[in-house]
Amino acid sequence: MGADNKTYTVDEALVYMGFGKFQGLILAYAGMGWISEAMEMMLLSFVGPAVQSAWGLSSHEESFITSAVFAGMLVGAYSWGVVSDSYGRRKGFLTTAVITSVAGFLSAFAPNYTSLIILRCLVGVGLGGGPVLSSWFLEFIPAPSRGTWMVVFSAFWTLGTIFEASLAWIIMPKLGWRWLLVLSSLPSSMLLLFYNVVPESPRYLCMKGRTAEAFQVLEKVARVNQKKLPPGMLVLDHDTGNPIPMESIVLLSEEVHEADKVEKIEPKVECFSSVLILLSPKLLKSTLLLWMVFFGNAFSYYGLVLLTSEISSGHKKCAPNAVVLEKTENANLYRDVFITSLAEVPGLLLSAATVDRIGRKLSMSSMFFLCFFCLLPLLYQQPELLTTALLFVARICITGTFTIVYVYAPEIYPTSVRSTGVGVASSVGRIGGMLCPLVAVGLMHACHQTMSIVLFEIVVFLSGFCVFLFPLETSGRELRDTLSSPK
Repeated sequence: MGADNKTYTVDEALVYMGFGKFQGLILAYAGMGWISEAMEMMLLSFVGPAVQSAWGLSSHEESFITSAVFAGMLVGAYSWGVVSDSYGRRKGFLTTAVITSVAGFLSAFAPNYTSLIILRCLVGVGLGGGPVLSSWFLEFIPAPSRGTWMVVFSAFWTLGTIFEASLAWIIMPKLGWRWLLVLSSLPSSMLLLFYNVVPESPRYLCMKGRTAEAFQVLEKVARVNQKKLPPGMLVLDHDTGNPIPMESIVLLSEEVHEADKVEKIEPKVECFSSVLILLSPKLLKSTLLLWMVFFGNAFSYYGLVLLTSEISSGHKKCAPNAVVLEKTENANLYRDVFITSLAEVPGLLLSAATVDRIGRKLSMSSMFFLCFFCLLPLLYQQPELLTTALLFVARICITGTFTIVYVYAPEIYPTSVRSTGVGVASSVGRIGGMLCPLVAVGLMHACHQTMSIVLFEIVVFLSGFCVFLFPLETSGRELRDTLSSPK
């Protein structure tokens, strides 16, 4: 009878069973979505110049293709976060996958500039759902290894960027930009093929009062991992209670009736009230600091991606009486982007080595400040080899901080607003991505390298300082389900 009085939470069940084959399958599915987003973002480096040449666009019209994607992501990141917190993680990433794959495929057949802008903006709306997948995967990972496995999840982004650069290198010279758009839309379609077998997050189900369904998901995890669940009854948390005895778990065919009988633990989070929760006294400081870090990460990351070739060739473009060998530079574009993308591999390894050992905050702040010092010499023109090496290390650091902030962000929010919190923060980051090419790259085109680097230095330093101000370290801590849950 003693075992009947025992209770356990979703976190405790996951720790008890450990990371196994089930989480590996979840990782593969979520990773495919991350590859899709990385490919759709990376192709902007290739499609813009190709479309400009084919349709005779101005440089402003070319840059607007990139801005349209970021504008769509700005809307999508918030919208899909709210949808997944209100209606479930599965519905959130199903909708995003449909929009991304369909709009991405149709982009290849755009007859004119206006239709291409509209379709790429819709692709951005779909890509804004990326944080939903990361939150969903996070909620299946045991707390002690959460940081490491979230870094492994981030490796799929790097895989996507390298694969897209390789694909462009092969496809663009022979088949052109339309074929690149078609092939880049395929990973999003793969999410739809396996959607029916993908489970809902047990943490989300438990938070919504659907404890019986959460128990069925955990049973499936145990069965696939060849482990057993802890003895006792599943509860939302030990303070709230709401236990569901094992013998009362109903069949799937009856779960609708069970859901009607179970009292909700927390009122349904509405679209606008969820944002107010993010700005409530308990979360306000974390939210504002997180927005600044996401903005700084996106501004710096996409800036380094776009500016690597600009800074490296800045001596030739801005030298007196310089002659730009445009044809040669275009021929080397795919190779250069591929090589610089490889900097993300050591960035991921550095993240994996530090995120659980020294914590999220110290890892992020150290990398921000190392990036700051790497960019300092570039205030003045340096030899090309040194410039490339400094940019390579800076890219490593920013990849590391971007990886870790996507680990940290879902951990500071409760399950009730987790996807919304990460989605809104990601939206703020998209603003940084939109401003970067307009400001920093514009300065480089005007031969103002020093002013451009000063701007990067200010953003990077402030981001590192904001990390120091984060109110808590989340390494090894259990995830909260509600604001009232114990920290």
